[in-house]
Amino acid sequence: MKTTPTTGILVAAGVATLAAALDFAPVAGWPRLPQEKTQIGNMHGDVAVSSAGEVYVSVQDPQGGIQVYADDGSYLRTIASAPPDLHGFVIRLQSDGEYIYGARMRGQEALKMTLTGTVVQTLPASVVPDEFKNRNAQTGAPNVLFTSVDVAPNGDIYVADGYASDYIHRFSSRGTYLASFGGKKEPYGFSTMHKIAIDTRFQPPRIIGTDRANNRVVHLSLEGQFLGVVAKDLLLPAAVTISGDHAIVGELGGRVTILDKTGAVAARLGANTGEGVGTNKLPPDQWKTGLFLSPHGVALNARGDLFVSEFSAFGRVHRFNAGR
Repeated sequence: MKTTPTTGILVAAGVATLAAALDFAPVAGWPRLPQEKTQIGNMHGDVAVSSAGEVYVSVQDPQGGIQVYADDGSYLRTIASAPPDLHGFVIRLQSDGEYIYGARMRGQEALKMTLTGTVVQTLPASVVPDEFKNRNAQTGAPNVLFTSVDVAPNGDIYVADGYASDYIHRFSSRGTYLASFGGKKEPYGFSTMHKIAIDTRFQPPRIIGTDRANNRVVHLSLEGQFLGVVAKDLLLPAAVTISGDHAIVGELGGRVTILDKTGAVAARLGANTGEGVGTNKLPPDQWKTGLFLSPHGVALNARGDLFVSEFSAFGRVHRFNAGR
């Protein structure tokens, strides 16, 4: 275990040859807000990076939409037409362009949008059979609370209903509903299947999911077979992304854990046990560079620099530069 002297951030490398690749340095003062803004805004969403290296952050204020920042942290624009309830989203480069795939938490739909916010495809919850939905306790009506979405190499789209049924719903690239799997019953036993990603480290690719309230990360096949537990005893894992042979997991309990292909811990970043961890209430004047409070989204740019968005009433995004 080594300590970065200027920040006190602990980075534990499980394999010596991985130390350089997993050496991240926190960047203070990123991003830089425009003069008229004192804070990003209420965040209960995600972060993603485009092929141009621009960083997209979802903001859940009524007029928040998606804010876009340059690599140097300067504010570029707001995609005001993006819905204000995007909980999980990714940016995927495809043969006909680059798109945002987002899951609306309250809107009961998932969307495919251009990078300028034009909706080109809608996946409504209404096409999912009611047997795969929760029932409202008062009215008995079926409901969903979508939390995450990702796209498989063949174009199939997977949407997680992480705040309601814990099912994952599969759609074709054309938006046709195909199947649902997962849920709270065995063999899955999910409890807040919060965010998912397509794990391309394996062939065929598979789904990696953060089963948050169970404090574990799991694998499923693209057809929905439960493949097993990747890692357990985490601190409310909330988001995951794949980088090379590693899975990077943002934990709502105040840290980021990097897992190798076997599921073993290769490194940990920004672990925090101080006041406000796991909540969205701690004000900016009490934040410390490089120490997490409530990681809720994770993404990387082409250089391997790490961006972590937090569950925060004020809005917070961390940047960690990868070792050069």
